[in-house]
Amino acid sequence: MSFNANAAEWKPSVAASAWTPGQGFSAPAPAPQQQKSESMESEIDENDPLWKVVLEIAGGDRDKATKMIADPDCLTKYPQVEALLAGDDVVMEKEEEDWEKNDTHDIIGQDTTTPMDTVQSDAELAATTQEKLQIAAKPAPVINEPMQQEEEEEEEEMPPAEDVMEGDPREHFNLVFIGHVDAGKSTLSGNILYLTDNVDKRTIEKYEREAKDLNRESWFLAFIMDTNEEERAKGKTVEVGRAHFNTEAKRYTILDAPGHKNYVPNMIMGASQADVGVLVISARKGEFETGFDRGGQTREHAMLAKTLGVSYLVVVVNKMDDPTVQWNKSRFDECVNKTRPFLKSCGFIIKKEVKFIPISGLSGANVLSEVDSTECTWWSKCVASGENNTNISTLVGLLDSLEIKGRESTSPLRIPVLDRYTDRGTIAMGKVESGVIRIGQKVTIMPTRNICKVDGVWANEEAVSSARPGENVLIKLNGLGIEDVQRGFVICSNPPCRSVSKIICQIGLMDMPENTKILTAGFQAMFHAHTCEEECTIIKIFETTNHKGQVNKKARFANVGMKVVCMIEVGQTIPLETYEDMPFLGRFTLRSEGKTLAIGKVLKLPPKKDD
Repeated sequence: MSFNANAAEWKPSVAASAWTPGQGFSAPAPAPQQQKSESMESEIDENDPLWKVVLEIAGGDRDKATKMIADPDCLTKYPQVEALLAGDDVVMEKEEEDWEKNDTHDIIGQDTTTPMDTVQSDAELAATTQEKLQIAAKPAPVINEPMQQEEEEEEEEMPPAEDVMEGDPREHFNLVFIGHVDAGKSTLSGNILYLTDNVDKRTIEKYEREAKDLNRESWFLAFIMDTNEEERAKGKTVEVGRAHFNTEAKRYTILDAPGHKNYVPNMIMGASQADVGVLVISARKGEFETGFDRGGQTREHAMLAKTLGVSYLVVVVNKMDDPTVQWNKSRFDECVNKTRPFLKSCGFIIKKEVKFIPISGLSGANVLSEVDSTECTWWSKCVASGENNTNISTLVGLLDSLEIKGRESTSPLRIPVLDRYTDRGTIAMGKVESGVIRIGQKVTIMPTRNICKVDGVWANEEAVSSARPGENVLIKLNGLGIEDVQRGFVICSNPPCRSVSKIICQIGLMDMPENTKILTAGFQAMFHAHTCEEECTIIKIFETTNHKGQVNKKARFANVGMKVVCMIEVGQTIPLETYEDMPFLGRFTLRSEGKTLAIGKVLKLPPKKDD
């Protein structure tokens, strides 16, 4: 059976003028003429189920059966015909529902299919019944041609699946800019975007006027990253700003983290996605000391960066063009020498993982192009000798030279969910930590173990067919509502990650709340791991190790500076792995009362329960 979509109206044959599929007969049909009866008899299909039923009712009389076929109102009197037509309607309803349930029965894992022989026979029955009743349509009039063209245009606007890109072959890095408040993180981020032609000059001029109106002329570059009015008025970043820029070698996503201590949880969210940390330090007299002294955010941010798994830390000594500094080498060396021991205590391998570079975020010196030798006579000599662990003179050039190892595209898929929203389906946001995600792939959401299908993948807001480790992605999940995906969940392929409520771990105790001097069983804090955040309790302390390396296997408490092996219980099950198996799912931080108290790694998980 075929329909003309451009027909102005449809009309059934005279014999079936009162009948529509799925409904009864309501109006009598006109008496058939002899010529039509003869022509109909010649078109009768002997294998037609309707013909067989009517022929049986007529006692084998073909003429009588032909007349009965031509009179639909007569047929409704016979229960055999009603049963046949009712079965036709049921098949049609089933076929309409099948396209909605295709993915659902895959997700639930139950066999809801109908035997193929039955479906095919019922479908043939429906088709032959409709042909028998001769539902036809008139040719489309010419006046509907524009409507047809509009429908064709709408169809053309939908991008075909084969046009989806595989993805940019250049490696992708997430850069998180961290440091004390007012160190110049947003200004540096904005200037990088401006120097790499991601912000036009007219926009910069607009920001210059807005900054001048606020009597903060030097803030105009920060306005590129700080977009809301609260951030611009106070000059403080609140949310993690996000922007993109590319070089010939790599693609980058800037994560501009807030520096104020009140917004450290937001900074943790940004740093959890980062591959490279850019620790911005102000060289201005007094500002470096404020940020680095106890209670300053320089220390806490550096420690969190290591805990959250950045592969490299680039220490940027900013504001070297300040009148109190004027590119003085002694001031640069002072900042470097004070920072180096602390970074070593955080676990960084200084010679391999830490780079030091002096810059001016406002003027752009040593950002994309090297500082003028008339302003700074000593930097070129330092670069040539390889001091400060770098032989590249500019920040962007240094970032291009970094190589990150351990991105396993052959490992099981792991994507911690950073956020989710609804846009014609459920969209999850996260970073591919391992494995490769592809359109059409079936994934498991941990810890709920929901199984769903990937309907779409976007990397940096561009539709792609797959995404590799290191990419920030948006994933459209088929079969799940927004309530089924939460921040802190992990999208996995088989085998999925573990989902636990207790862990045995090792923590390094860095600080304690003011009213609590020692760590004991029963101590409560907030547990931060990858993108999840949950309340936790110290259940048992197994052993402690002091700064001299002395181990106490019967310890009942721990002091600041000790390493502690303990058991932690969280309020709800969370997806984790051991640090040895998957470091990015095995790191965590303990925080309480606005302080970072401890950094740790997961040593053991409870044994798996037999399903």
